[in-house]
Amino acid sequence: MNHNSSIGCVVAECEFHCKDDDYCTLDKIQVVRHGHKAVSVECTDCGSFKKG
Repeated sequence: MNHNSSIGCVVAECEFHCKDDDYCTLDKIQVVRHGHKAVSVECTDCGSFKKG
């Protein structure tokens, strides 16, 4: 499976996770925040996630 070497990912449950290694297969992802202001890593997520 082809992957994007610029986007590392360890979320095997995502439809876009490369099954061969720890990368994403998308060309681009959307990073989203949970509130009005992101103040820590926990305040952000990959908005491109899709249950695989």
